[in-house]
Amino acid sequence: MSEAEQLAVLRDQIDEIDQTIQKLINQRAQCAQKVAEVKQASGNGDIQFYRPEREAQVLRRVMERNDGPLPDEEMARLFREIMSACLALEEPVKVAFLGPEGTFTQEAALKHFGNSAVTRPMAAIDDVFREVEAGAVAYGVVPVENSTEGVISHTLDSFIDSSLQISGEVVLRIHQDLLVGENTRKDKISRIYSHPSSLAQCRKWLDQHYPTAERIPVSSNAEAARLVKSEWHSAAIAGDMAAKKYGLEKIAEKIEDQPDNSTRFLIIGTQEVPGSGEDKTSIMAATRNQPGALHDLLEPFHRHGIDLTRVETRPSKVGAWNYVFFIDFAGHADDARVKLALEEVGQRVSDIKILGSYPKGVL
Repeated sequence: MSEAEQLAVLRDQIDEIDQTIQKLINQRAQCAQKVAEVKQASGNGDIQFYRPEREAQVLRRVMERNDGPLPDEEMARLFREIMSACLALEEPVKVAFLGPEGTFTQEAALKHFGNSAVTRPMAAIDDVFREVEAGAVAYGVVPVENSTEGVISHTLDSFIDSSLQISGEVVLRIHQDLLVGENTRKDKISRIYSHPSSLAQCRKWLDQHYPTAERIPVSSNAEAARLVKSEWHSAAIAGDMAAKKYGLEKIAEKIEDQPDNSTRFLIIGTQEVPGSGEDKTSIMAATRNQPGALHDLLEPFHRHGIDLTRVETRPSKVGAWNYVFFIDFAGHADDARVKLALEEVGQRVSDIKILGSYPKGVL
């Protein structure tokens, strides 16, 4: 066969496969609608349409059975969007995020919940917590740590007085780009706007390429992009979403100093999450002001073979020189070993609070 004939055969095959895929997706959507009907018929007023542990299990199975040529994560992303669209037929998930629109936090929210989720920008991390606590949205997304700049203290402090639960996590690879509006020339940049963390993540690059430009910290990268839209001689450090949102030109890509620069975000909600098979737990513990307090806090985890993945310290709000420890570890609070360790820890500290057990980030 000629090249044209071979292509015609392959395109016919693709069209046939597309029809099958479309039919199966609609069958899946119909099943999702029936799930919603069963839940509503149960008469339970507190219906959970979105189940974090169920979605994590489905996505893991997608990756396990994938045999290419699409990479595992790409296949899982496709299924994430299918699941998001199907869930929207039951009830769209409403999610608050640290705004404005175009931030990395919004990108993390869409990565976790899919593009069928309804996202609402909030001006501050406190506002995200309040919006979830008030029931205006089902979930919130807040940054908690960056691989280059470390922990986001404001997020940890917000958990001290909050009753919300962590229901998930998402890690986002952070690429920082230099953006300008139509009124700015590359060789005339005198001001560079961005969030303080992003300015810090790009410090060496800025020192080399724009050493004399004024670096102006603002509340978010998206706010930086909004400001330079109409300004002269200014640029913003932000990501792809902000560039598209505000119609800016990307004059330099991936300017972050560390090539593996990533930010971890937490999903906060009001419900406890059952085990998914691969989970993490976050706790907050206040120690007594005495010698060996930290050793007493951590020793039970070591003895019970529990892998600690993060330990952070924050000043306590009650009393000078008292501290609160935020600890992440592998396992679910319902696991037998974890229960034993937490019981022992509870006897050794002045206060302990389980912030949530949740599926390990899949994507």
